[in-house]
Amino acid sequence: MIVIAFDFGIKKIGVAVGENITKKGRPLSVLNAQNGCPNWQLVKNLIQYWQPQFIVVGLPLNINGTKQKITNKSEKFANLLKYKFNIVVKMHDERLTTVEAKSIIFKKNGFKGLKEEKIHSCAAVIILESWFNQY
Repeated sequence: MIVIAFDFGIKKIGVAVGENITKKGRPLSVLNAQNGCPNWQLVKNLIQYWQPQFIVVGLPLNINGTKQKITNKSEKFANLLKYKFNIVVKMHDERLTTVEAKSIIFKKNGFKGLKEEKIHSCAAVIILESWFNQY
């Protein structure tokens, strides 16, 4: 089954796709956003092209598990996905995914590789693979 994952952000939203047999994801793109709102037509295009069984959205939490300011916006984004596209959306803990993404990219490409687009799409892969491994 195909699954799309989003690493939600106020200015950038990372996107990854994967499937449950291999439990692997790959980065797709980064969507520009204004206050967390992407170009919904681009999201629709991704969903129509990949036809995922469901979507996973990263849930930003503090290290101690409490909500951050951005948590509610991420939940709102997930709800909009659910209602705009009539698809199941699952939230998944994304603590430290950005740190992990930066580490992975740095190991592969050094400082030159640490571009915002790569970080967000890599974080989306980490969220997706974490979800696969947990379920």
